[in-house]
Amino acid sequence: MMADDPLSQLRDIHLPQAGGFWPPAPGWWALAFVLLAAIVALVWLALRYHRKNRWLAVAKAELAYLERTASKEPQWFSQLNTLLKRVARARYPAEHPEALSGEQWEACLLQHLPDNGIAQQAVVKALVNSTWQPEPAADPTQALNFARLWLEAQKC
Repeated sequence: MMADDPLSQLRDIHLPQAGGFWPPAPGWWALAFVLLAAIVALVWLALRYHRKNRWLAVAKAELAYLERTASKEPQWFSQLNTLLKRVARARYPAEHPEALSGEQWEACLLQHLPDNGIAQQAVVKALVNSTWQPEPAADPTQALNFARLWLEAQKC
């Protein structure tokens, strides 16, 4: 070959060096941002749900205590009514359920059940009236079953 031949001085094609992994391409930044936003939103929703229904866990714990101490005494029915009123006040503050008594309180309890709780009407009447009767007419087991049903219906 000739030393003066310009073609002999050409070298093979050199590929550029591969880019490093940092900084990532803009698409990866966008994906990371979307994933981070989704994680933050899920955590926020979970915390909000738990805070919103914290009263339910407290009410169930107190209901379990009332179940262990169940008796056919006016004081026990008064405690059960007090628990239901506290839950109603937490769940429906605009209605001021803590100020209700008698038939108004019965109507409030039934109103916040699915299908207005027509099947539970006798139990609710006995539950509310047993607070004031020397010999309560309500059965504690039925009252507890109603309270459990009512609490579950109040879940957000």
